[in-house]
Amino acid sequence: MNKRTIVDAILDFPKRNSHAVAVQFKKQKKWQTKSWLEYYQDINHFGSALLQQGFKKGEKAAIMSNTRYEWSVADAGILCCGGVTVPVYSNSTATEIEYIINHSEAKVLIIENDNGLRVWNQIRSHCLKIEKIILMEARQTLPEDSHNWSDFLEIGQKTLEKEPNFLVDQARQVQLSDMATIVYTSGTTGLPKGVVYTHTQIVSEVSEAFPLCGVTEKDISLSFLPYAHVLGRIEHWGHQWIGFSMAYAESIDQIRSNLKEIKPTILVSVPRIFEKIYSALWAQMENQKIKAKAFDWALQIGLKVGEHKLTRSQVPLKLLGEYILADRLILSKVREAFGGRLKFCISGGAPLSANVALFFHACGVLILEGYGLTETTAAVCVNTPFNYKFGSVGRPIGDAEIKIADDGEILVKSKKVMKEYYKDSQATSQVLHEGWFATGDIGEILQGGDLKITDRKKDLIKTAGGKYVAPQKLESLVKTFPLISQVLIHGDQKKYIVALVTLDRSQVENIAKENSWSFENWQDLTQKHEIYEAVRRIIAETNSQLASFETIKKFLILPAEFSIENGDLTPSLKVKRKHLDQKYKKEIDSLYE
Repeated sequence: MNKRTIVDAILDFPKRNSHAVAVQFKKQKKWQTKSWLEYYQDINHFGSALLQQGFKKGEKAAIMSNTRYEWSVADAGILCCGGVTVPVYSNSTATEIEYIINHSEAKVLIIENDNGLRVWNQIRSHCLKIEKIILMEARQTLPEDSHNWSDFLEIGQKTLEKEPNFLVDQARQVQLSDMATIVYTSGTTGLPKGVVYTHTQIVSEVSEAFPLCGVTEKDISLSFLPYAHVLGRIEHWGHQWIGFSMAYAESIDQIRSNLKEIKPTILVSVPRIFEKIYSALWAQMENQKIKAKAFDWALQIGLKVGEHKLTRSQVPLKLLGEYILADRLILSKVREAFGGRLKFCISGGAPLSANVALFFHACGVLILEGYGLTETTAAVCVNTPFNYKFGSVGRPIGDAEIKIADDGEILVKSKKVMKEYYKDSQATSQVLHEGWFATGDIGEILQGGDLKITDRKKDLIKTAGGKYVAPQKLESLVKTFPLISQVLIHGDQKKYIVALVTLDRSQVENIAKENSWSFENWQDLTQKHEIYEAVRRIIAETNSQLASFETIKKFLILPAEFSIENGDLTPSLKVKRKHLDQKYKKEIDSLYE
């Protein structure tokens, strides 16, 4: 294994093509760039300021911010001090933030803006270990114990004028065995657990996963996943380790426009983003019947060519000619929606529908699904551009070993597996046994060594008839229809399976226009007979692909989508099943009456 830490890679920034673009970000509606040298200088200033203010090796600093350039600088500066970064989702509740800050014993808190400062003011009297606040941007008058971003960097700059190696000397003492970060699992129930990574876990992941997929310093990514989520963080560390350029998206809402501006060659995402783009593309087609017919013609050709790619067989000459025409006229437009230069996308964090993956593959957009958890430092398996199977999550990465327990649970052994749950030896001992981590996922190893995930062990539904049903499988099938936004499957200890569904607003509005309905009341729209019938047909089509015991017998259309803000989804967009079971208990019970 590589003996270098991520800090060693950061110290080498000036040795790279120092004037090449390392990062890009929007400021005042214009893209700004930072070279590797400028990037390194900002990190050096930030880390030096931390040390000058009394921050010591092993101490914790929490970052509460959306994904942005300053996040990367702060994290790198903390690590160069030998410190431990504690990421906090900016949209977490005050209670969750207070718990994480206190449980991690953070001494420093880095806040993005006034919104974060308002939350901090609600809990500061309960977080007595925090000694220093740093504001990335703020319009309010700062508290006495606070620094704004530019002033804090200036402290570091002045310190370095007196002692040029002030931070470097400390950074060179960082070892692979040193704690680097505590990533708190967002969790679908209960309090979050703090997953501890040393530099060993980080280096094992970034030094093996990215090169395996063919990522080089010539690539560029558009980063938008939250860095409090391990997948986003690995992209950020991978960029620092390998040296590919990275642009920070303005927001989730601006991804589609940012893709066209940045034209990334790689994209790291969660399935929900691909599902939204998929639905939007079909929505456009349904508004233009002639184009829809042409698009379907091109797609069918793309799917046939895709089959040859998957089987690595030669494309017949006649089909190749048709594909060239279909691609030039239609399919290439889908690639242009991603900027037109994508080599591949990496999808993780939740299962990706095989139908969605096949659709984009037919259009020339390769989505490589991987598998891992917060506890495994993201991916331990991944498909690659040279070996991919839709419906699988690829083969083990590097030193990762995979085996299936007698009950079907996936077990992992690797240097990528966390050191422990912070201050929770009991929870650690429940999942780590003789070096093997019990993932809680159910899966099987396919012929050839690829891993296939079938469901979460604790999410499996056992019907009253004793049959086991995997809810994620059903949810994934239903969500492939553009009208459907989200799905929640129920049926544990019940006679049959039911579903709660939410609808895609743009699709419903299109149907409303066709029927000249009023847009005044969204809830009324979702309860229209025509909408119900459209969903009924979708459920019927889904059921045609299922065994009788797992078919959806009844469904209910909910008036609002699940959201992070309402506590329905984790920040990584996973459904909080137990929360929703309680929230919609009356609705679920009504489906069994």
